[in-house]
Amino acid sequence: MKRHLLFICLLLTACSNLPPAIKEPPLYDVSYSQAIQNINHYKSAPVRWGGTIIDVENEQNFTLVQVLYYPLSDYGRPQLDKANEGRFIFKSPKFLDPVVYAKDKEITVAGTLEGDVERTIGKKNIRLPLISSTVIHLWAPDYYRNNYYGYGGYGGFGYGYGYYPYFGYYGYPYWGGYYSPYRRW
Repeated sequence: MKRHLLFICLLLTACSNLPPAIKEPPLYDVSYSQAIQNINHYKSAPVRWGGTIIDVENEQNFTLVQVLYYPLSDYGRPQLDKANEGRFIFKSPKFLDPVVYAKDKEITVAGTLEGDVERTIGKKNIRLPLISSTVIHLWAPDYYRNNYYGYGGYGGFGYGYGYYPYFGYYGYPYWGGYYSPYRRW
């Protein structure tokens, strides 16, 4: 019982540490498809977009990060199980280390839509929306997210019937109610 209570407390504190601009969408939320259709109409509009990092370019006074856009969940995390809709770039006045902001990491950005910039992808020139960021949130990896049966296995948290078992306190896999040093996947 104590272990479950501790887990619930940790889960609640993890959710409450999100910045308000990431946790809650702007009052008038501009979607990616709306912005692509008429970028000038939505210039200076507040947005909250996210996805996975593609590339980081550090300039002298700012950083440009190219992101593959995915729709966001209710609390602002990119939903990688949905279809991506394209790319966008956000601009940060701070130096963002390319090792920390590495390729394929999940990120959510809140800021204002500045317009668009031209980029060459392969041999094609395309225009990508540009966001001036105010809040950047890099998500920690979620190891159980890709589990075939949902988070943690069949029926909920901690049951290792899917691809990945839950590894408990002693480092042994937790399979359906007991720890076992002998049961391997």
